[in-house]
Amino acid sequence: MIYTSPHSDISNVMGTSPEDIDTRAQGSDRILLMAVVMLMMVGILAVYSSIAFFAQSKSTTAGQLIIGHIIKLGIAFFVMLIASKVNYRIIAKFSRLAMVISWVLLLAVLAFGTEQFGAKRWLNIGGFSFQPSMIATVSLLVHICVLLSEKQDYIKDFKKAFLPVMFWVVITCGLIGIEDFSSAGLLLVISLVLMFIGRISVIQLGTLVMIGVIGGSFLLSQSSTRQSRINQYMTQIKDIESEQILQGSGYQAQQAHIAIAQGEFFGVGIGKSTQRDFLPAPYNDFIFAIIAEEYGLAGAMSLIFLFTLILIRGIVFIARNARDYLGSLLAVGCTLTLVAYGFVNAGVASGLLPVTGLPMPFVSYGGTSMLFAGMMAGILLNISKHHRDRRAFFNA
Repeated sequence: MIYTSPHSDISNVMGTSPEDIDTRAQGSDRILLMAVVMLMMVGILAVYSSIAFFAQSKSTTAGQLIIGHIIKLGIAFFVMLIASKVNYRIIAKFSRLAMVISWVLLLAVLAFGTEQFGAKRWLNIGGFSFQPSMIATVSLLVHICVLLSEKQDYIKDFKKAFLPVMFWVVITCGLIGIEDFSSAGLLLVISLVLMFIGRISVIQLGTLVMIGVIGGSFLLSQSSTRQSRINQYMTQIKDIESEQILQGSGYQAQQAHIAIAQGEFFGVGIGKSTQRDFLPAPYNDFIFAIIAEEYGLAGAMSLIFLFTLILIRGIVFIARNARDYLGSLLAVGCTLTLVAYGFVNAGVASGLLPVTGLPMPFVSYGGTSMLFAGMMAGILLNISKHHRDRRAFFNA
């Protein structure tokens, strides 16, 4: 990936002159688009297979819920197309305003939020329920990229560069972490990666890591549910057959393991999952376990391959060939967020990570998360349209 200061002369890149490096708009990255569409198709089948028990508890039918899921996917796809048409630099101009709005919504959640599954993460306005944490996540990632690209001339300066970026990161992650520790932790990690790529001082980043560790420890100490999840995970690692797990405290992980084991290599067949009746939220948090059960190891690995494909296209091709520094940073941020959510969801279901409650982008049943996943994919597609013509490098 070739990074240059936004104020530097592009002629310094590989000894070429400005006219040798063409930045032209062309079609979006088709491979990335194909991967997203395939994830959506897999999600429709997986959600339909896993949502029957949830439908009964809601006094509705699986057909009605899957129609709602398809409608949400359609909206997310439309948002992706719109974002792919709007120049990413225009979107970046509204990052500060989006941050302020997201803070107001996060504070509103703490005061008036709706509690579901033991956590107050949803805000209901006019009968429409959504998660402000997703709005804050996308807004923060975009704003960090804007700040880093603007401050490249003095990026090592503690007061002019590090403190302004840290101000937004710490407050946003803190507000999210009060009710959604896993989302806040993942957002903090991605923010640190962006700041590292953006050439923030490693010593200064180390300070931020310490703040994150202290803040995370405090948030963990304030929640018995979070402490229980960590204890379950440690017990699960040490002895999967321990009495604690068999008596029910590790119920979620145990049922997910049974689902994956039953799938073997080719799965039990579409719609033939038995663990969907035992797993909590199989249509969301443990959707990967249902896919592994019905499609086997082959299907699970195919799903992982699609996220890996998004990672490769987003970093190696789109970020590396972006027309400017802002585009490169945005591509890295959007790619890491989409892929990290997917990998964490799979890691939780397979027992590699403690239970977090993070959805799998474009696959899990949901609304707000799917909408903003579509927005991030759209930003990636837009950046891929406006790329540096690398043929000039080979012809120089």
